Amino acid sequence: MINPQLQNLLIDAIYGVLPDGILVVDDQETIVSHNQQFVELWKIPMTLLNGIQPGTAIGLDDALIQSALLDRVKDKPNFLAKVKALYNTPDMNDLCEIELLDGRILERNATVLRNKNNQYLGRAWFFRDITQRKQAAIAMVDNEIRFRDLLEKIPLVSVQGYAADGTTNYWNQASEYLYGFSAEEALGKNLTDLIIPPEMRSGVKEAMHQMFETGEPIPASELTLIRKGGSKVEVFSSHAYVHVPGRAPEMFCMDIDLSDRKKDEERIRKLAFYDVLTHLPNRRLLIDRFNQALASSSRSGRVGALLFIDLDNFKTLNDTLGHDVGDLLLQQVATRLESCVREEDTVARFGGDEFVVMLDNLSEQDLEAAAQVEAVGNKILTILNQPYLLGPHECNSTPSIGITLFNGHHLSMDELFKQADIAMYDAKKAGRNALRFFDLKMQEAINNRVKLEHALRKAIELQQFKLHFQIQVDYSGCPIGAEALIRWQHPEQGMISPIYFIPLAEESDLILPIGQWVLEAACQQLKQWQKNTLTSDLVLAVNVSAKQFRQIDFADQVQATLQRYAVNPTRLKLELTESMLVDNIQQIIATMTTLGEIGISFSLDDFGTGYSSLQYLKKLPLNQLKIDRSFVQDIAADNSDKAIVLTIINMAQSLGLKVIAEGVEREDQRQFLMDNGCMYYQGYLFSKPLPIEAFEALLQSLTP
Repeated sequence: MINPQLQNLLIDAIYGVLPDGILVVDDQETIVSHNQQFVELWKIPMTLLNGIQPGTAIGLDDALIQSALLDRVKDKPNFLAKVKALYNTPDMNDLCEIELLDGRILERNATVLRNKNNQYLGRAWFFRDITQRKQAAIAMVDNEIRFRDLLEKIPLVSVQGYAADGTTNYWNQASEYLYGFSAEEALGKNLTDLIIPPEMRSGVKEAMHQMFETGEPIPASELTLIRKGGSKVEVFSSHAYVHVPGRAPEMFCMDIDLSDRKKDEERIRKLAFYDVLTHLPNRRLLIDRFNQALASSSRSGRVGALLFIDLDNFKTLNDTLGHDVGDLLLQQVATRLESCVREEDTVARFGGDEFVVMLDNLSEQDLEAAAQVEAVGNKILTILNQPYLLGPHECNSTPSIGITLFNGHHLSMDELFKQADIAMYDAKKAGRNALRFFDLKMQEAINNRVKLEHALRKAIELQQFKLHFQIQVDYSGCPIGAEALIRWQHPEQGMISPIYFIPLAEESDLILPIGQWVLEAACQQLKQWQKNTLTSDLVLAVNVSAKQFRQIDFADQVQATLQRYAVNPTRLKLELTESMLVDNIQQIIATMTTLGEIGISFSLDDFGTGYSSLQYLKKLPLNQLKIDRSFVQDIAADNSDKAIVLTIINMAQSLGLKVIAEGVEREDQRQFLMDNGCMYYQGYLFSKPLPIEAFEALLQSLTP
């Protein structure tokens, strides 16, 4: 049996460590015991405690209770009523909350005390401060309210809640907007019947079952679900498994509409891989598909083909009718090209007015595949030759088509594209509106051209050019001047005629430095001739290319060169070709006028072979027309040539222009020209082009 003194010490120790405030009264409502926590919870003054002695009755009207407890309780009547009810009913236990004036909340537990014989001994009052717990509970409720309000009103995230069997128990406003079902329509319905496509339903059920079994959420992913009415919608869907104690577990789905993002991605893809104007695949997508076609051809052994298509004279149409009309033409060409090929073939816009058609999966035999491609090419020629209605304009446009075949990876992509491009240019050289297949002879010609261009650039750098001079005479055979003709003194190939390198120079813009070199060399020679009475009156004719003449500062270049060599401008004659008169005629007239004012004369070369308009011809400040050698060659026997030459002579005389004929090789030619009013000549009858030393020797021999 425990010693009573030890028992009391043990009770005091327990009282001291318990967090609750304890007050014990006996069956006479007399305070038997209390602990320090009780004093601190109720904030009872020590002076008041001193008056509470064991064995002292504390009735309901006791002033100590009034001051110590009632004054701290917010709802005094309710507090007293409950205390009175408990004292009046000794057998009743009670648990309640007491709200104090200082804001604290105490939980009170009134427990009946009985002995082993179930005899009523009194009552123990336990008091615990639950203020923080209550505040946390209130905060949790507030947070839940705010969270649910947020979920309900969040505009971009559809949130749905589902039970384990798929029954819908939550459906926010965003879900109504995304899927088209109102909350009333969705709640209580099964997930699979609402928004899951039929082909996904078994998989969704299995995934949900796994999620509710393990508590592991379904991985987030992009899904294609269905809206009310059956239309599809792309969403990014994530999932959460929520299990609140005391409640059945739930699955929450959070879906974000990807429709706008998908549209943006499609727009970006279109910009990256498709031409904005025609909506055809662009160069980038064509190359990607071409690589796939090469791989497919390598596996299957079937031949593929590339068709390079360039619209003839597109620049002229664009410049004359405007870029809007040009754009309409490109769009209609794109549509027509697509109608000529199979669905698996590719039609791409390569840039500007260039299109590429790629045919895949042709015959395994080259000749048969070539026939298939030729049939498609001819179909393209036919359909692109049909008239185009471009707004108020009805226009015609023709294509030049270059074709190359491929079979596997025998050649690189760049080489095949180059071959098709070369074949296309061959079609243009053939007169346009044609198709040509690439062959090795074309490649050889291109390679030679590249070598020649490289050597020509070197020639400009090393000054490997010379001037030859062909004499020009009057009707009496007296020298009046010469035409300066360039020659290329190649260190290995010897003298190269301009007919081989001038066309290349024209195409590559090398004609500009070459033309300036000729001008410099001519002025240098004129400076030497000015010092000799035998040559001081000679006029030197220099050919000027269209590109050179159309330079904005060409007149300044010529004047600067003349001044540098101190040459009399009247001794220099510039020969122009008819082809340069096709456009920019006003600029040409302005340049000619500027140079004419300082004494430079102009001759229109190869007259009768070009496209000069008589309207423009009368406006040009020309001094001379030069009859082309093609009309002089058969002038004695060909009546057509006679008529043309006579027309040119009469026209020149009516315009007050001198006439000179080139290519005069026989006496009968000279005689006919002289008899009909042409008094100046140039040709092999008088001399072939000569180096300067031989030319000056010729002049010396002609001097009486």
